[in-house]
Amino acid sequence: MKLKLAMIGGGQGAFIGAIHRIASRIDDHYELVAGAFSSNAEKSRASGLALGVSPERAYTSYQELIEKEKQLPEDERVQVISIVTPNHVHFEPTKLALENGFHVILDKPMTFSLNEAKELEKVVKSSGKLFCLTHTYTGYPMVKEARQLIASGKIGKVRKVYVEYPQGWLSTFLEGEDNKQASWRTDPGKSGIAGAMGDIGTHAFNLAEYVSGLQTTKLNADINVVVEGRKLDDDGAVLLKYDNGASGVLMATQIAAGDENNVKIRVYGETGGIEWQQDIANTLLVKYLDKPTEIWRTGGGYTSSYVTGNMRAPAGHPEGYLEAFANLYKNFALTVKATIEGKEAEAVWLDFPGVEEGVRGMAFVENVIASGKSDKKWTDFVI
Repeated sequence: MKLKLAMIGGGQGAFIGAIHRIASRIDDHYELVAGAFSSNAEKSRASGLALGVSPERAYTSYQELIEKEKQLPEDERVQVISIVTPNHVHFEPTKLALENGFHVILDKPMTFSLNEAKELEKVVKSSGKLFCLTHTYTGYPMVKEARQLIASGKIGKVRKVYVEYPQGWLSTFLEGEDNKQASWRTDPGKSGIAGAMGDIGTHAFNLAEYVSGLQTTKLNADINVVVEGRKLDDDGAVLLKYDNGASGVLMATQIAAGDENNVKIRVYGETGGIEWQQDIANTLLVKYLDKPTEIWRTGGGYTSSYVTGNMRAPAGHPEGYLEAFANLYKNFALTVKATIEGKEAEAVWLDFPGVEEGVRGMAFVENVIASGKSDKKWTDFVI
């Protein structure tokens, strides 16, 4: 059974919409049957036609999509709505979709503000519908293995976390060159109060908490606007304190000229450490105090079901960003199908980011920006 999927946003010229559609197709769990692909009615229809959507289901607004799909017979209407709009158009369509009986996959960060995030958390819980937030990097098999190893006590009690996300694509005033991706990400009216910290800092923050199993309790942020004329931060570093007493360092920058997207995390415990980075995503380093470092690989036969259940190719065949994204879609689909069939979802299927991670991500944004503007050295992590 394929789940019937609709998309809000992601029309012609949009980057992340195409990524979501590829991710949805990799494991054949979804069929894209409807969408409101743009706030421009003509562009939405044209996008739908190009994607093979029936003209009558290429809607002119998300309101029309939700209203008309709700009226269709149960065996025809969409079951899951993927929302891939800029940040300021996350809350309203997600709320409306959930309240009208649709499961939702939402691009990160969850909302425009923390207040919206907390309100959306209430809607998710009251709706009884499933919700997935696409923090892509948690979809990598060896990231999942790192989390399982740490949770099992492999490296002892966690003491230190380092996480970094360097990009260089905003090293110049790209938003002044009519670049759509740069324009909305650097616009406070569309992105919110944060630039780099909202766009990629939230990924780093989520990855650190996911892998370590810890939650942030305090932070101390240095936030910068490096490129002249830019309205939002494009660089920053954050010191973190966690709920078990461990400390962490987070770096997120979009002005690291020449760097691409080599996300990296290192976690150190009492007896060892783990290290993972995106450009060698099939590899996890496991380190020890008293013996040589081990190189763990996907497909090695010694990993957990959280690796084998999230990989598709034989050992030595690289799986990357698209496959990690697809793992979120796959696990969400399997969970939705289990719900439809009245069955209990397996633990490995339930391993996708949800509304709690979304709230914590927006709390990170607001606390980091507040700390960056404050003279106080450390501030509590407030939700």
